[in-house]
Amino acid sequence: MRLVSVQSRPPVAAQPDAARLSLLYAVVFVEIGIAMPFMPLWLNALGLDPRLIGALLALPIAVRIVATAPLLGLIDRGVSARRLIVAGSLALAITYALMPAGAVIGWPILALLIGLNAVAGAPLVPSIDYLTLAAVRASRRLDYARIRMAGSLAFLAASLVGGALLDRFGERPAIPWLLTGLALVAAFTATASSVATPQSPRPADRSVRVPLPKVLCMTVAAAAAIQSTHGAIYAFASIHWGASGISAPWIGALWAIGVVSEIILFAVIGRMPAAWRTPFRLLTMGAAAALVRAIGMALVGDRLEAMFMLQCLHGFTFGATQLGAMAAVSSFAPDGARGRAQGTFSSANALASAASTLMSGIAYQAGGGPLTFALMTPLAVSGLVLTELAKRRIATEAFTPPRL
Repeated sequence: MRLVSVQSRPPVAAQPDAARLSLLYAVVFVEIGIAMPFMPLWLNALGLDPRLIGALLALPIAVRIVATAPLLGLIDRGVSARRLIVAGSLALAITYALMPAGAVIGWPILALLIGLNAVAGAPLVPSIDYLTLAAVRASRRLDYARIRMAGSLAFLAASLVGGALLDRFGERPAIPWLLTGLALVAAFTATASSVATPQSPRPADRSVRVPLPKVLCMTVAAAAAIQSTHGAIYAFASIHWGASGISAPWIGALWAIGVVSEIILFAVIGRMPAAWRTPFRLLTMGAAAALVRAIGMALVGDRLEAMFMLQCLHGFTFGATQLGAMAAVSSFAPDGARGRAQGTFSSANALASAASTLMSGIAYQAGGGPLTFALMTPLAVSGLVLTELAKRRIATEAFTPPRL
């Protein structure tokens, strides 16, 4: 997928390298692929109350909402994205290493470490996105989707291999050790990498805050609304499938289908006609797929054969939406505010997903899976409407329509 900015291209220190950028995605997503599915198991192995576990798992989401945009804004003030990745990875390693001792002392200390851990991790993926988008703007031979695919592949591999490792060594000791080591690997990789670091032009008066265009804000809101439709699926799909009689191995297969469909989209999107790779077209595809998926989950979410088809839509609900959002950031973010634009997208995603997840919990208790998944349809419709409004807005702002 080509992401070509309509703004002036920022200078870079060296020719971008897709392999090094892919490696950065891979090492960071391996850590995420262990932490996301298995940290809840570690907290449960500590014998904590389920309500406390829920609160500790919700804490990182709340932290990312408030921390990501300010941290990415440091890039616009001269802090390199690679420095954020190195510092964040080292801080992740320290907090992971201290968590077992914190759990022994008491849950307030553990909660503090989890909060600091979330702050450390907040800028990692957005910073790599920032570097990759800058590299794609600087070199026509690079493809954002193909580079980003490395993260999805690493996440899938980590989830599969991590389960085997934890089965062998045990959840309680293995998870903190494994995550500490992976965070150190990420820090070392970012330090040793020679990925070019773009220098975004900054205004002479650094007290001036470069505004984000309204079309960018609207596309960010559209993408966040579409991505928030995953809240019900991430939180309650497995529970609903299990209650419907679908076995654990098949549930695992359904999740794998979703990730594989995402990987396939990243692999082939660059071969699609250019007209299908604009921010608005990609976001429209993501929103339409999210609408179909939500309705399908509400009506036939308890049927295994139907779920195989619906899970294939994840490539669009997540993949096309992610690509559309990155295309919008690359095309519409002004020089001097690219870091803040990247962070704003991540914060908006976290806020929308947190709200969606909380709403899903209330809905599931009140009406089970069908009601929970049906309530994702207004979010998908909101994404469609916001995308169309942003498309119309582009005609009123000083932009040339983007070509990807």
